[in-house]
Amino acid sequence: MKQHKARIKVTSRSFSRHPVLKQELLELFPNSVFNTDGPPTGLPNIVEFLKDADGVILGLEEMDRHVLQQLENVKMIAKYGVGLDNLDVSSAEELGITIGWTGGVNKRSASEQALGFMLGLSRNLFFSSFPLKNGKWEKEGGAFLTGKTVGIIGCGHIGTDLIYLLQPFNCQILICDILDKSGVVDTYGATQVLQDELLAEADVISLHVPLTELTQGMVNEEFLQKMKPTAHLINNSRGPVVEQQALKNALQQNIIAGAALDVFESEPPDDIEFLDLPNLMVTPHIGGSANEAILAMGRSAISHLKRHFQNV
Repeated sequence: MKQHKARIKVTSRSFSRHPVLKQELLELFPNSVFNTDGPPTGLPNIVEFLKDADGVILGLEEMDRHVLQQLENVKMIAKYGVGLDNLDVSSAEELGITIGWTGGVNKRSASEQALGFMLGLSRNLFFSSFPLKNGKWEKEGGAFLTGKTVGIIGCGHIGTDLIYLLQPFNCQILICDILDKSGVVDTYGATQVLQDELLAEADVISLHVPLTELTQGMVNEEFLQKMKPTAHLINNSRGPVVEQQALKNALQQNIIAGAALDVFESEPPDDIEFLDLPNLMVTPHIGGSANEAILAMGRSAISHLKRHFQNV
């Protein structure tokens, strides 16, 4: 196996602490440096850490133009994970930095979590466990997911995979996307509709959009007011897509029945009153982090680095 002299630095702590990924990277790039002890998301001084790197494996850390301009040696950034919203791609390309990224490598991990949220919310699996842990035997079994109307906003890799997983449940699938999704409609019998129609009809709404100027704060008070009072909201896409205070108010006032979040406006979230709401299920941004997905994302990043530096 050919080894490369390039100095690779890994910002992601989960990659850095994964023994298999660490070994596989070192076999190709023995000069690699890992962020094993830094914070889980966001290095306090990312420029200092990366200043002598030739290549980077980037996790969730923010890399804007100001940061990129200071990384004079970096020739390649390989993305560990999905989504490029934390990386200024246009500035990187302008500065001659190659970006390595493969979409959809963790789609099954995220789509399975969304399906789990749907089942848990529908059948009251989460909310019935809280009183039981406090000694209260309250039997409320919820309702079937089978046969319900599911609204999916954002029908890319994850949204489409979720539709595939929902096929045995005989749900009516409504999709809303800025692109024409005729292929998904034809394959799975879904219906592409405008957002207002989806909000009015769906029993469960699952968000699978990237974070852009159009989607930031998309789920606001007006959005939530248009949902059915019996409906549930799921977000395991990007935290800032949902205005957290608006959702908090909607849950407190029973404007919607419940919600499940894997992502938050800021992470980790610090609004304990919000997290403690009885009709809110939360997880710590683990949607794309099933064991198989971590390996797939890491190996994808390594493969991009290998292809780039073997030609240098």
